[in-house]
Amino acid sequence: MAQVKSDIEIAREASWKPIQEIGAKLDIPEEHLLPFGHDKAKISSQFISSLADRKNGKLILVTAINPTPAGEGKTTTTIGLGDALNRIGKKAIVCVREPSLGPSFGMKGGAAGGGYSQVIPMEDINLHFTGDFHAITSAHNLLSALIDNHVHWGNSLGIDTRRITWRRVMDMNDRALRDIVAGLGTGNGFPRETGFDITVASEIMAILCLARDLHDLEQRLGNIIIGYRFDKTPVYARDLKADGAMAVLLRQALQPNLVQTIENNPAFVHGGPFANIAHGCNSVIATSTALKLADYVVTEAGFGADLGAEKFFDIKCRKAGLKPAAAVIVATIRALKMNGGVKKEDLGTENVKAVLAGCPNLGRHIENVKQFGVPLVVAINHFHSDTDAEVEAVRNYVATLGGEAIVCSHWANGSAGAVELAEKVAALAEGGASNFAPLYVDDMPLLEKMETVVKRIYRGAGVVASDTIQAQLKRWEEEGYGKLPVCMAKTPYSFSADPTVLGAPTGHVIPIREVRLSAGAGFVVAICGDLMTMPGLPRVPAAERIFLSPDGYVEGLS
Repeated sequence: MAQVKSDIEIAREASWKPIQEIGAKLDIPEEHLLPFGHDKAKISSQFISSLADRKNGKLILVTAINPTPAGEGKTTTTIGLGDALNRIGKKAIVCVREPSLGPSFGMKGGAAGGGYSQVIPMEDINLHFTGDFHAITSAHNLLSALIDNHVHWGNSLGIDTRRITWRRVMDMNDRALRDIVAGLGTGNGFPRETGFDITVASEIMAILCLARDLHDLEQRLGNIIIGYRFDKTPVYARDLKADGAMAVLLRQALQPNLVQTIENNPAFVHGGPFANIAHGCNSVIATSTALKLADYVVTEAGFGADLGAEKFFDIKCRKAGLKPAAAVIVATIRALKMNGGVKKEDLGTENVKAVLAGCPNLGRHIENVKQFGVPLVVAINHFHSDTDAEVEAVRNYVATLGGEAIVCSHWANGSAGAVELAEKVAALAEGGASNFAPLYVDDMPLLEKMETVVKRIYRGAGVVASDTIQAQLKRWEEEGYGKLPVCMAKTPYSFSADPTVLGAPTGHVIPIREVRLSAGAGFVVAICGDLMTMPGLPRVPAAERIFLSPDGYVEGLS
């Protein structure tokens, strides 16, 4: 058997086109492209504004079953589907998130697709790219510095330093920074407990990904609540006069990034909030712009449908007025077998019984997406170890739920391996069967919204929240924040709050450890179970296999 090339080898051998040619496919004039080298560019806000009166194309969401170490390939399928839609004559754009350095050097080793379904330049996208995450980190920490500086110089706003809720961020996994004491030492301010979150958990990341334009961005930045006074009234970023300077740092970052797939089709890679601790979707401005430029826009939402798809529907679509036409749920035989109790080292052996035992996880996600009124198809992301009997078992299972499962080989064959999927998706989108509606109404109380997600999406018995948390939610409702959607921050590996409970559990409770008001982004975060907003590195980080070759090439990204 021939040696399989690595993702980075495939990406490096791809024949890319100058970014101006990719922009020309979308009729974007060169003067409205801000090039970063020859193969990536930002799209000007002036050009985006000029598109307002154009009709929208069809929005396709790609989501997945719960992630496992076996792999699902959601981003790979998103890119493969976008390429396949172009292959069958549709004008399509892929919209995905920017990878975070934390997971890239931690578990993942990269997140730009895989095999022959990738966005390029892969190394740049997985590393510093166009500097968006650095800008978000800088804007966030500028606000942190202004808070402590204000307290140092007399604290005229009367900020209660015990109730400062704004933490610092960095785009790296570093568990040692989760809880720290700042301000130690003579002349360094007033000591207080604080900590770091990862940049993709920053409210500023969420704000950038939900903002419609620069004016909206600056308003949202000003609405950030950084803490409370001694009388428990909120202190906003605008009270510190921080919103203007933060917007200056984010001005260029707000512009979507244009790159290309291996098959030279346009792709927007912009924004990257985590789906377990934030809303997990690429930017509204990128998606909205793409919908004006193409007949089909294929986008993804992070992790499984219980997190990413739910937040895509309940937060992003609600906030931006988007109406998805169809959805794709990605599954692999390997991941289903792992949900069925098979160990990772045994996944290469045929085991139809385990596949069927794991299928209820897929079935749960199918039922959940249907709750939102969006027609769907299942994409079986094919691995060479999959057997005909295992694939047929999944097909038959999905058929019992009234759906269809299509085998896709885009990782190995690029767009040619996803043509059947593209044809099905196009038929669903054009069929007009989508009757999209969010899971809950705006007027529902915040705790009831959380209960609704737990009961209808996670199939749990309900939430457990202390009297303190319930009182806090009530106060926010009294202050006018009761109509905001909720962002459930939960482990992505299970429908429960326990990452070891695979499959499709029912009757569990979801403990809410903490709630955070993201007044600028416009949602309330419920941190559930043991979830950390600053991840740690695994025992063997991906960073250990990433290096520069003697000829200067990056190796080890995947």
